[in-house]
Amino acid sequence: MDLEKFFDRVNHDIMMSRLARKIEDKRVLRLIRRYLQAGLMEGGLISPRIEGTPQGGPLSPLLSNILLDELDKELERRGHAFCRYADDCNIYVMTQRSGERVFASVEQFLKERLRLTVNRAKSAVDRPWNRVFLSYSMTNHWKPRLKVGRTPVQRLMKKVRKITKKGRGRNIKKVIEELTPKLRGWVVYFRDAEVKETFKELDGWIRRKLRCIMWRQWKRPSTRAKKLMGRGLTEERAYKSAYNGRGPWWNSGASHMNQAFQTAYFTELGLLSLVDGLRRFQRTT
Repeated sequence: MDLEKFFDRVNHDIMMSRLARKIEDKRVLRLIRRYLQAGLMEGGLISPRIEGTPQGGPLSPLLSNILLDELDKELERRGHAFCRYADDCNIYVMTQRSGERVFASVEQFLKERLRLTVNRAKSAVDRPWNRVFLSYSMTNHWKPRLKVGRTPVQRLMKKVRKITKKGRGRNIKKVIEELTPKLRGWVVYFRDAEVKETFKELDGWIRRKLRCIMWRQWKRPSTRAKKLMGRGLTEERAYKSAYNGRGPWWNSGASHMNQAFQTAYFTELGLLSLVDGLRRFQRTT
């Protein structure tokens, strides 16, 4: 369940009433009210803010949790298993019918009590393994395991394509240096994943992208043959591979390029392995 434009639609009066239950100091309440009503800069002009919290502000996440704490208490009162982070929430029930009933009642609760709207386009009643929560999903086993969702994988591949496309005229080591921060940040975020297949597939795909750059840079078949021989391939196999007439992507995944430029070669150049990064995190936890 996702709330539509949550940070833009927080009702100030409801927020302040919730805060007033715990905060007795009127000066603090006035300060928070001023923060909520701080003007919004649009086109060089300041317009007053009548609802919502300033996005990116350090206080907004805290205030949003204070407001949605009432939702947490309501779900606990009903005995539901749930997980919420900011305006994203997953509620777990046993059947499809129960899910539809709970969805409707929670939607009504949010609308009437907190004046918040559920984003129907991003919300659904579905199996847990068909949904993504904070970029994670899960397997459909009896004892489910956490895995990386499909969308973040596609986003990472898009970033890698952008970097490798620029790298066609650059040294491979420089390309790897540019990739490293992206890969490190990705594996740090998904360090709780229990399914390693996605990490292995991405590792292989990234190495293939780098081999593809190298094949393109060599350009001429004679150059390709010499490079392959320099990496230990026999003369016969090197020339046969260099003159096979296939495209760069096909050759980057072929056995001659895999033999010439194995995983250890890219590791020596500093390429971060997603699988190894995940294993390091799991050993330390």
